[in-house]
Amino acid sequence: MRRRTAFRALAAVTVAAAVTGGAVLLGAGDLGVLGGRGDGGSGGPGKGGGLPPATAAVVRTDLVRSKTVDGSLDFAQRRAVRSAVEGTVTVAAPEGRTLTRGQALYELNDKPVTLLYGPVPMFREMKPGDRGSDVLQLERNLRDLGYGAGLPVDTRYDEDTAAAVTRWQKFLNREPTGRVGRGDVVFQPGRVKVVSADAALADRVGPDTAVLTVASTSPVVRARLDQSDGALTSRGTKVEVTLPSGRTVAGRVAGTVRPEETGPDGAPASQEGIVVEVVLDGGANAAAGEDTRATASVKFVSEARKGVLAVPVEAVLALRGENGGYGLQVVRGTTTTTVRVETGMTADGQIEVSGPDLREGMKVGVAAS
Repeated sequence: MRRRTAFRALAAVTVAAAVTGGAVLLGAGDLGVLGGRGDGGSGGPGKGGGLPPATAAVVRTDLVRSKTVDGSLDFAQRRAVRSAVEGTVTVAAPEGRTLTRGQALYELNDKPVTLLYGPVPMFREMKPGDRGSDVLQLERNLRDLGYGAGLPVDTRYDEDTAAAVTRWQKFLNREPTGRVGRGDVVFQPGRVKVVSADAALADRVGPDTAVLTVASTSPVVRARLDQSDGALTSRGTKVEVTLPSGRTVAGRVAGTVRPEETGPDGAPASQEGIVVEVVLDGGANAAAGEDTRATASVKFVSEARKGVLAVPVEAVLALRGENGGYGLQVVRGTTTTTVRVETGMTADGQIEVSGPDLREGMKVGVAAS
């Protein structure tokens, strides 16, 4: 902020931007109204002896305190799909494809590894006599895929379950064993988008080898904030995202995520700051057609005031006297009057002001540039 130097009788007035959020602090010691701008010590209007070097209008506007940083477009809940058994990749998954229940994530040894829905991972071979929540979610999938007509959906793997599995295996061109091996299916919470193919066609993979990286179909933007911006990382903080195409969409902070260990060039990524994940309004279509390799602009809105009266920060005076406070030098023709005001939020060089003597459109004095 500029220090006032254009007026006489200045004791010590400071107008400075606060470190956090751009807030403006106006400090005063033995302060008086600047020379030629009225007395105002009692809070009432007073006649000024001279005109200010410049004026500005009192405006009614929206004030928004924000911070804008670069971000990258991605999809939520990114995770690796690892092979449970040894084999050769005979069909490599195409990047960008969205897969749903019953479709093959990839093929191993010319047999499909099928996507099914459920929160319990595939941790064992399932066969007649088994019981558990994994059996329950298998039977739900068999029913929803159309192979479980009349099948009781429960936690027991019985003859009816085995018969439904056999019908499904014949459709998949698998050996109809009535059992489900660890490498036959992958359970995920819902439909997934293939983010990257980590194993190429003809690659030999073993247990725990990453074959694919998948994510949910919900687009998100990830942005890095400074440690001092902790208030902006709160869940639900409003965000405006300008996508690579120039289109602007609204969103909200979903939370923080662990920083990437490597950057796009393979070099170690900086671990400084906080990585925030932003969910875009509009669901899966919010970022349709956007280039995920290009940079997005992310505007975090920490506070907003709608339809308030505002003036340039340089217009606010620190008043001397028993009551202190702040005022504005109102200019009418060739005369000036100091009116007492209450101050509020600051943003982009403007400050919210209010008071019974204040009206939109009034001219007020400001310090010279």
